[in-house]
Amino acid sequence: MTTDSPLPRGINHIGITVPDLEEATRFLQDGLGAKVAYDGLTDQDEPRCGAETEQQLGLPNGATIRRQRMIVAGTGPSLEVFEIDAPHAPAARLADYGLNHLAFYVDDIQGSLDRLVAAGGQALSEVHGNSRYEDTPGNGSVYVLAPWGTIIELQTIPGGHSYPDDSEAEVWTPPAVS
Repeated sequence: MTTDSPLPRGINHIGITVPDLEEATRFLQDGLGAKVAYDGLTDQDEPRCGAETEQQLGLPNGATIRRQRMIVAGTGPSLEVFEIDAPHAPAARLADYGLNHLAFYVDDIQGSLDRLVAAGGQALSEVHGNSRYEDTPGNGSVYVLAPWGTIIELQTIPGGHSYPDDSEAEVWTPPAVS
């Protein structure tokens, strides 16, 4: 590995697979104020499938991508949402290896929680304090299950993060949205 190789700018998008793209879109819109950027694959398009698609995307044999949509919620990475016909495992939980939750920074955590639950999410607890370095005044966090099982974290840290002396970077916090 050479040290002069280009580095990434940051996370562009996060992909999630859902059982029903329209229901998931409504949940994300109602619960998080998300907006549709575009449909990469509609129900009017030929589905993506076959050996080449399976190899390119690491899909199991016989999997078919029916629909694909890019969704934006606030600032930061977009969500690329897929509806795929294939055998499915349950959504990852926090103890599972790999990606296990999406975290959204919010200014009004209780109001945001109420909105997400009204949209069909299931709160796993009440709002609680954050962990070390995120435990400044006014902080809070809560995990919510989306209807298809993905864990969504709502987090607020109005006092900012604290950092140990050996910290090499500061955590990115989305700017306020209007």
